[in-house]
Amino acid sequence: METKTFKRLPYGNSDFRDIVLHNYAYVDKTRFIEQMEREANRNHFFIRPRKFGKSLFLRTLNCYYNINYKAEFESMFGNLYIGKNPTPERNSYAILEFDFSGLDTSDEASFKKSFSEKVQDTVRQFFRFYQHTFSETEYYLDQIAKKDPGVGTINLTFDAAANDNVKLFIIIDEYDYFANDLIAMGTRAGKDFYRTMVSANGLVRDFYERIKTATKSSVAYRTFITGISPVMLDDLTSGYNIAEILTLNPKYNEMMGFTQEEVEWLMAETGVDPALINVDMEAYYNGYLFHQDGKNRVYNPAMILYFFGQILRYGKPPRDIIDLNLRTDYGRLRRLTQNEKNREILLQVLKDGGVVSEILKKFSIDMLSDDSYFISLLFYMGLLTISKPHFMKLYLTIPNYSIKTLYWEYLTKQITETSPEMKIQSTPLDDAILALAMEGDVHQFIAYVSENAFSKLSDYDLQRFDEKYIHLLLLAYLFMSKIYIPMSEYEAVPGRADIFLQRNPLLPEVKYEWLFEIKYCKTSASEAEVAAKRSEGLEQLKHYLHSHRIKGRPYLRAALLVFTGKNKFEITEK
Repeated sequence: METKTFKRLPYGNSDFRDIVLHNYAYVDKTRFIEQMEREANRNHFFIRPRKFGKSLFLRTLNCYYNINYKAEFESMFGNLYIGKNPTPERNSYAILEFDFSGLDTSDEASFKKSFSEKVQDTVRQFFRFYQHTFSETEYYLDQIAKKDPGVGTINLTFDAAANDNVKLFIIIDEYDYFANDLIAMGTRAGKDFYRTMVSANGLVRDFYERIKTATKSSVAYRTFITGISPVMLDDLTSGYNIAEILTLNPKYNEMMGFTQEEVEWLMAETGVDPALINVDMEAYYNGYLFHQDGKNRVYNPAMILYFFGQILRYGKPPRDIIDLNLRTDYGRLRRLTQNEKNREILLQVLKDGGVVSEILKKFSIDMLSDDSYFISLLFYMGLLTISKPHFMKLYLTIPNYSIKTLYWEYLTKQITETSPEMKIQSTPLDDAILALAMEGDVHQFIAYVSENAFSKLSDYDLQRFDEKYIHLLLLAYLFMSKIYIPMSEYEAVPGRADIFLQRNPLLPEVKYEWLFEIKYCKTSASEAEVAAKRSEGLEQLKHYLHSHRIKGRPYLRAALLVFTGKNKFEITEK
């Protein structure tokens, strides 16, 4: 039998041409090119969270529509959907592609300089790449060299296209980079800076108004703009109001991200051995839905490629199930919750497991302190996703375990920063969790958290102290250890167990897994009330332990944790 030659895994590679010409596996998304070309509006706006494959899709568009790649069409697209079903506009455009990541937002002068230079450098590269397409390339390059950096250089591309009857396709990646950076600063100065740039005479508005003017003359025949949030759409208002927003269109739900079928194809193509996957990939990386009528939930592609890359390199799943690149999202999350109202929303999401809201298609920077706008921003960032319809709104939940870890890390930092007396002593905590894992001793861990967290709560924290708050604090402390994979609201039919501590698959020597049910009584509760809570919790544990998802797990232990006030607790083991 002939041995299969596996393709290379494209982790960290967003160069479509390199991927398809050098034996990398490419998850074919080209059917969406055909869909977009059929849209009545030729100007498209589409956003997705970070690390979702936006840059790769833009490079795919570039190669498909680029007049300079006509001779390579078959080698690049012959095996893909769009190569077998080519559209009328293939290889018909000169591509003007901007990438606004990495701009200097340290102050207004630095931003203006870096934005203007980015535009000018892109225009210069455009003319060099298409030097044989335009009749007066040297003249335009000379004009760029004579000018100070400025967004006005983009007009040179429009002039050249009009003079030589060449259609332009303008692609913009990270259109909102500077906006997200300034929003994340969380300061009044940052917002004022932002408003200046998108105001009627602002630099950024000027840039988009020039593009809008070019689309009216059909010089810029097509545009495609992407980023991670829609905040600038509303603030630009008339500066750029020509695009069809495809972000929440169910037809494009799977244009970026991997479906379950695509993940399985990728494994087969790259030689990932399913026997080496001893974690629940769906729970860790899947769960994203961008419209309630979307056909499939999708995986974050960067997470999957990271996970598969580690397996292919080391022959086992990674020690850190979560890609460290996600940590940048944690920093952004902290800065977005500098006001009390947004912090409360985030805490409510953690306590309740989700939130009911509508998703707004566009909004202004001034609206981010309003509930629905902040929640919409969390959705666009990939920190919340659609769970199910809820009357005329949507029930949004945290997509997967990877993203939950960001929330738990946020909560841990928030606790220690707002309540300095709640110090986290890593060695005693590690010892307590190790005793939980290897000796089956739950008392040491609960005593540690009770003494170092619950008993130190402020009067403000006590106002919201309940079972859900205890639940969150326990998870925050458990998350610090790599021994367990803490699962919140674990489905154990019938019902959901408060916390399931799953053994880290990389630590098979860990002896005990745990199931926790949590109950809380106020300090003033009577013995009868405490007894009722105890009886209720024990009955729930009994049902959970007979669930098909839990029953039969070796060395599984269960405990009912009944807390009274902030200083008393009792543990009943099953």
